[in-house]
Amino acid sequence: MIGTRLCEALLERGYSVTGADIRPNPWNQKINGLTIPVDLCRLEDLENLPAGNDMVVHLAANARVRDLVLHPELARDNVIMLFNILEFCRKNTISGILFSSSREVYGNSDIAIHEENTMDPKNCESPYAASKIGGEALVHAYQQCYGIDFMITRLSNVYGMYDMSDRVIPFFIRQTHKNQDLIVYGREKSLDFSYIDDTVSGLIRCIRMFPHRKNTTLNIASGRSILLTEVASLIRNSMGGKNTITIRENRTGEVMRSAVSISRAKKEIRYEPKVPIEEGIVRSIAWYSKYFSGVSGF
Repeated sequence: MIGTRLCEALLERGYSVTGADIRPNPWNQKINGLTIPVDLCRLEDLENLPAGNDMVVHLAANARVRDLVLHPELARDNVIMLFNILEFCRKNTISGILFSSSREVYGNSDIAIHEENTMDPKNCESPYAASKIGGEALVHAYQQCYGIDFMITRLSNVYGMYDMSDRVIPFFIRQTHKNQDLIVYGREKSLDFSYIDDTVSGLIRCIRMFPHRKNTTLNIASGRSILLTEVASLIRNSMGGKNTITIRENRTGEVMRSAVSISRAKKEIRYEPKVPIEEGIVRSIAWYSKYFSGVSGF
């Protein structure tokens, strides 16, 4: 999802891009042609990647919190993939990596709004969060030992085009389309949702500013937290739905409240998100309706 949109934006700006993915790209044939099939869990597969790049942007992960609670071995794979990528950089003298971490590293705490320095591993809620905390530690270690500079971006609930997962926004859109109940796990659950184009703009700002802001960790998010019940209502109302919003208990491993500060990103890379969630949901519904109305499962 994010990789496709990022590659599109980079190509538009004249960058040379090589993709690495375990699956063919279903959204953009040009990007698919630039993508090398690779299983990042297999170090030997990375020998198929070109060595002459200036930077690696590492977005690959098993990223569904609930899936990793049920199948924690997927968290192990996240660490292995990053380790293999760092080894690829080390062996090929690639001196820069942009690693996508997550706001999940903050967990549940009494802190109202998380600055980048407020991460405490004692608040780790899930194997997914642990894989990102461990990943950040690996990135720091490879900078200290091998001089591989980094930027770490803690992303937050990215939504929008190219996402056919069961993440909450595409899932609620599909459920509303089918007139099925929208289930919210946690009445007070409040999260920061970031529209994909804002996320990509932040990543591009990191790439452009990398020589001047390397070895930095930044929150890339909207800077606004919203109740999940409000998100469900926005989707239902935007689609003219009549379905019911049902509240259940929060599930194991899921963060109840996530509000992050983007002040450092604004200062360091001049990041400025432009799409409020009300507009982002309308854009998302339009994209799903355009591409998947009439497709089984929409």
